[in-house]
Amino acid sequence: MIRSIRPLLLVGLAALALPVCSGSLAGGGQARSTAGAQAPVFPGATWDRFATPQAAGYSASRLDSARAYLATISTTGALVTVGGRVLLDYGNVSELSYLASARKSVLAMLYGNYVERGRIRLNRTLADLGVDDLGGLTAAEKEATVADLLGARSGVYHAASNPGDNLAQAPPRGSQPHGTYYLYSNWDFNALGTIFEQETGRKIYDALESDLARPIGMEDFDRAAQQRSGDTTRSIHLAYHMWLSTRDMARLGYLMLRGGRWQGAQVIPGDWVRRITTPVTRWNEMHPESLRGGKFGYGYLWWVFDGPTAIGAYEGAYTAMGAVGQYITVLPKLDMVVAHKTKPGDGRGVNAAQYLAFLDRLIAARCSASPAPTC
Repeated sequence: MIRSIRPLLLVGLAALALPVCSGSLAGGGQARSTAGAQAPVFPGATWDRFATPQAAGYSASRLDSARAYLATISTTGALVTVGGRVLLDYGNVSELSYLASARKSVLAMLYGNYVERGRIRLNRTLADLGVDDLGGLTAAEKEATVADLLGARSGVYHAASNPGDNLAQAPPRGSQPHGTYYLYSNWDFNALGTIFEQETGRKIYDALESDLARPIGMEDFDRAAQQRSGDTTRSIHLAYHMWLSTRDMARLGYLMLRGGRWQGAQVIPGDWVRRITTPVTRWNEMHPESLRGGKFGYGYLWWVFDGPTAIGAYEGAYTAMGAVGQYITVLPKLDMVVAHKTKPGDGRGVNAAQYLAFLDRLIAARCSASPAPTC
């Protein structure tokens, strides 16, 4: 079992802003530049597929090129949907594997219903909640709120139970007031798991099954495969690692794309979907400075495409990401969801630059809209 993988550092990708093509969708209607232009389609027991890429407004040859690119990197599974139908798939999309830090974005989704019901209150502090750790948190650290932790702005630089907590890049402990300084920190994220279970009275994996896996019809979910891990000599707050398939990751992304609705049911509050995918930390305020000025800001446990390159296909886009190549990316302007997996632990991986280059190829695969649609 994989116990720790360091988070990815992000690198740049030139955002493309190609015109949206006007090819007709399978089943009627026009290809959409934004979500919601026609009645959404949802997968049933399995995903529906487009009869041809052209039916979705995409070039078959360019998608073949995108698929061929995946064969040159370490991708083990990829699924791309447009309007709720499969546009491209690659590799084994049913195999369960480790989600790495993409798990954090899934936890953000789980929080929504309990925040709406008042079971979890975002303004409560660690002191209010009685949350502490080995060696004790300081009084100032205990002033951090649940909202601060969700935005990775707690100001708590205690060791996490799993490595990859960025302590080497953290300011001195106690130097940053809560809510003022972004640092991607596994301590924050693991403590959020403790808070979720304490405040809801439910185990994370039970909630994952009842609140998400069942309502959206995950095809491969296995409750027994989900296991927490961590070193309790470093921190009492264990990591809540998850094992999901690529095609079930795509269902989570599609739920987000549809504003938390699935087949007429509001599975996650729509306001919460918008809140967690709105930047709390903007692209030019990220820490460490190697992340500043890149493609991303940070919301509540979701990376948000932000800054001057968040235009065209990337306007309003956001992604979950985990080490060595675990992604759930939502591109609302294309009505697209991209789920991507590798198999952590086999010594290979897909880095951020490689994955973003794959997105680049997908966007470039759209048919030309003028002067006449061509694929």
